[in-house]
Order: sequence, then C-alpha cells, then structure tokens
Amino acid sequence: MPKTYKYLCAVLLVSCFACVNNMKNEEDLTVLENNNMQHKEVIYQVFTRLFGNTNSTNKPWGTIEENGVGKFNDFNEKALKEIKELGVTYIWYTGVPHHDVIRDYTKYGISNDDPDVVKGRAGSPYAVKDYYNVNPDLAENPENRLEEFKALIDRTHQAGLKVIIDIVPNHVARNYHSTTNPEGIEDFGASDDKTVVYNVNNNFYYNPGEGFKVPNWRNDYLPLGGEQNKFADGKFDETPAKWTGNGSRASQPDMNDWYETVKINYGISPDGRKDFDELPAGFENQDYIKHFEFWKDKVVPNSWKKFKDIALYWLDFGVDGFRYDMAEMVPVEFWSYLNSSIKMKNKEAFILAEVYNPNLYRDYIKKGKIDYLYDKVQLYDTIKHIIQGHGKTDNIPPIQDYLSDIEHHMLHFLENHDEQRIASPEFAGNADKGKPAMVVSATISTSPTMIYFGQEVGEPGAEDAGYGKPSRTSIFDYMGVPHLQRWVNNKKFDGGKSTVDEKALRDFYKRLLNFTINSSALAGNYQDIHHFNRQHTEWYNNQVLSFVRWSENEKLIIVSNFNAENTYGFELQLPQDVIEKWQLKDGSYVVSDQLYNTYESTLKVTDKKGKVRIDIGPLQSFILKIE
Repeated sequence: MPKTYKYLCAVLLVSCFACVNNMKNEEDLTVLENNNMQHKEVIYQVFTRLFGNTNSTNKPWGTIEENGVGKFNDFNEKALKEIKELGVTYIWYTGVPHHDVIRDYTKYGISNDDPDVVKGRAGSPYAVKDYYNVNPDLAENPENRLEEFKALIDRTHQAGLKVIIDIVPNHVARNYHSTTNPEGIEDFGASDDKTVVYNVNNNFYYNPGEGFKVPNWRNDYLPLGGEQNKFADGKFDETPAKWTGNGSRASQPDMNDWYETVKINYGISPDGRKDFDELPAGFENQDYIKHFEFWKDKVVPNSWKKFKDIALYWLDFGVDGFRYDMAEMVPVEFWSYLNSSIKMKNKEAFILAEVYNPNLYRDYIKKGKIDYLYDKVQLYDTIKHIIQGHGKTDNIPPIQDYLSDIEHHMLHFLENHDEQRIASPEFAGNADKGKPAMVVSATISTSPTMIYFGQEVGEPGAEDAGYGKPSRTSIFDYMGVPHLQRWVNNKKFDGGKSTVDEKALRDFYKRLLNFTINSSALAGNYQDIHHFNRQHTEWYNNQVLSFVRWSENEKLIIVSNFNAENTYGFELQLPQDVIEKWQLKDGSYVVSDQLYNTYESTLKVTDKKGKVRIDIGPLQSFILKIE
C-alpha cells in the first residue's frame, strides 16, 4: 500500500546517535545472532499475479480476459530453479491471501466485490477479504485454489527455497467475509457491539447512527475508469460506518484515504487508552519464550486472537514466514504476543515488517520480536538521492553507525511494490545506475537483501495500467511486465527474448547475490573506511564509497563508484586499526575482484598502514578479496 509517512532522516540521525551506545548491552541481539549466522539471506519479492502472465496487451483497466493473469502453476520446476540460481533463499509471494477482485466467482460460492470500494480491477492485495483462502485469480481451477497453493509451497520447498506471504494486521477489506473459516473461527466483526464507537473486544471502530458513504471522486478518477458496472453505483451498504484503514474516522473517507479497508481495533480506545497489559520494564531483553509465557495467562483483545489463529493456520499450511504491512500502526505489545506464538511453533519462522519511524525500530525488534524491518527512510532514501545525483556517499556511514546494534535486523532493498522502479524516468531512468547501489545495499551489513521481480532485468514500470500509474509496476491491475516477459519467454524461463542489456544486468545480479549468500565475511564484521579516505586520500570523493568486511577466513575491501560518467583513480588507504584487526604483516598482498574476476591490484602494508591502487570506472564496483 502506498505510504504517506515521511521522516527526516538527517534530524533523526543527529538526535538519536548519542543514545546508541546506551542501547548496547551484553544481551545485544545482533551479537548473539551473528555468532550463529552462516550466511546472508536473499528474498525475491514476486507479485504472484504478474510473474507468469505472457499476455502483452496492457489495456488500461483491462479485464483478466483482455490483459491476462499469472497463476500459481506458472512457478514450475524450471522457474523456481532459475530463481534459486539467481542467488535467492526466500520467495515472498505477494498478493496470495484472498483480496477483493472485480470478477464474478459466485459459482464458487464467492460474493462479488463492489468497485466503489476496490482499487483497480484486480484489487489491492492489502484489502484482504478472506484470510483462510487465496486469490481465486491465481488458480487454474478456483474451486481448488487452496490445493494449488499448497502444491506451489511444496514445489518451492523442493527447489530449496522458503516461502513468505503477507499478513496485514492493521486493516481488512470493507466487505471481509471468509467462506472457509476453520471450525470455531468466526469472521472479523461478527460478534461486535455496533451500538458503540469502541469496545475492547470489538474488531472494528464504528460511527453509530451513520452509514458509510463512498468518497467523492476527483481529478477525473472513476472506479473501473468509468466503465459501466451494475455494482459501481456510488453506494456501498455499511451501517454503521466503520473507521477506515489509515485511521480516518469519517463516515465518508477521502478518495486518498485507504477507503477500501477498515481499521482493526487492537484494544486502544479512541482517546489512546490501552486496554491490555503492557510489557514490564526491561522485557525487551527477554527471548520469545519468556514473551510467550508472559501472555499465556493474560486476557487479550479478540482481534489479537484472530490474527494469531491466522498466522498459525498458515504455518501449519507450510508457509515459512510473514511480511507484515504497516506494522507501526499496530501496538508493539500485540507483536510480542503474535510473534512469540509464531516462534514457539517454528523458531525459524522469518518475520519481516514495515516500520518507517527510526525511533521505533528497537521497540519493534526487541519488544515486538520482529526479525527484520525495512531500512527505508535511512539507507534506501539516502541511496536513492545518490543515484539521482543529488546525494553524497558521506551520508551512508553515519546510518550504519546509528544502526550498529540492530544492523542485522534492517532489510535492505532498492525496489519493492511501493517504490519506483530504478529504470523509471521518475527514479534514475537507467537500471545500470542501480548497480553500485545494489553492491553497497547487499554487502554493507549482515542483514537480508531483497529484490523485486523484474528488477534483475531492468523493468521500468512504464505501463499506464489503470489505477496503478507509471514508475511503479501496478499492484491493482491485470497487466503484463514487458522486460520480465522477455525473460519468461513463453514460460521457458530462459531469457530467450531478453535484450543484451537485460541479460547483462541479470548476470550482474546473479553474480552479486550468489556471492553474498556464500560469503562468510558478509556474515561477519564491518568497518567504514570512507571517512578516513575522505580526509587522507587525494582524488577520493563523495561519489565513491568504501568499507571493509571480514571474518576469520575472508577479508574484503568493497569500493563503489556512483558516478555515471567519471572514472576515478586513487591510492585507497586502510587505517592502522583495520590492519591490526586483520593481523597483516608488512608486505604485499594480491587483491582480486570477486564479481567479474577481471580486476586485480596489490595491497601494500607498511608500518601497519595499508594502501591499494584503485582505478574504478563509471557505476563500477569492486569486491576485493585478499588472496
């Protein structure tokens, strides 16, 4: 779901930097985990509905018959093998839970959805209608859609990959209704007292005595692009009106609100009172077992139980982890309750979430027991500015300093379904400009790396698909993804129709990602050498970034040039403390690039100081290993 929250990264870095050292202690989570970590993880986020679609019509607001749709079965053995060999360890199948769609599935017992409260024709994956089933669009036989998804999970596991799906705890579709609830499970809101605004065990917030009104459409927008549809009548029956997913309390939300969703009540009253127990002081340092035990004898709001049941259902189904949408809009105590229950069932479960306020990172990681958070407003936003030519690499090392105690928990990415495609004119206009950024993003910490399907072939997201607009691949419409379709090549999944540039870009990603998941140094130590070289090295500048990574058996010097036009040459220096940590004696050491194996230089160590000649071309990166 597109985000409106913005935070001033620079201000936060300055204001919060002083507190970092106070947060480090003997039970630091990063230290504990890094001691046991063998390699980095790589997540391939794929929009399931689009991946296998070979239809290239791309008519704005096109139907499924006109524009086509991908299926679970498109992820066959060959496709999964190629994804695995790209250097991937997890697949995040985005858009799997059954969400609203504008298509008639009534013969399968599924009610029609109203275009007045659905974004796009294919619907938003973040307006979930039934948490105990999957999107019927994705099945060859909608009647057997759960069985087809289970077969996909099994194929994915057989390919050596693990599976992540979405859970969206903050909101559900306005017309939520499950046709396949397990025994003893009732729908959200089924037992709510709708005569009051708030009750601790109500699943929703209400405006008693008021009916819901469809937003007033502006800027030439109309549902389905103005197409005639018997349900698109400017009305939606909801009495009393519920609060909207982004928190709007209006019975008639604005068209820019998340009007297709309703907000979940987690036991927080309209005036902000928490009607549930809070975690004791210092409990952030307790493990998930202690958190689970804390909640065992506590009375919690009904919504908490519902989402716990949902998560455990999908774990039983074979899913290996979850990505949580807009986690910071839900109280951290709920995350402690939910995630400790998940970890008790599967301690290896992968838990990823969106939190965009750096001041909350440590609470949601340590108190909420969330494994990984998006590093969006700090690293991603900073790197994006550098790629676009109005940022400096000087701003990257302070981010790593600020996050040093939780760096392992900060997921790195350059694209996802919310962000602009690198190759779009609105971002960089050239996928190659993402190469140095990708090297830095993937190698600067022990955290997982995520790429978005089509990123590896330079997909620009140029289609005007309907509700979705260019620069981002639409998540609301039926459409094809042209650059990826050339790689899919009529479901041969061999790049047979890819251009030379697309093949070269995919080769770059394949080399980089496979290196990251096999490098012990990238699961080890990090030190900035950028600022040292900015002070001491001639010709070294703020378009270049350098740092070192090491383990007992592997020592790396990583250098990236973000400039798209200039080659730089300089004597890169390794400060004395790095030489001492690496236990290097005076002498010469060969260093060779691990990405393309075409660059070699010599590290000369004299009096515990090191120098290595670097000649680096436009948008080039070196991962130099000391032989």
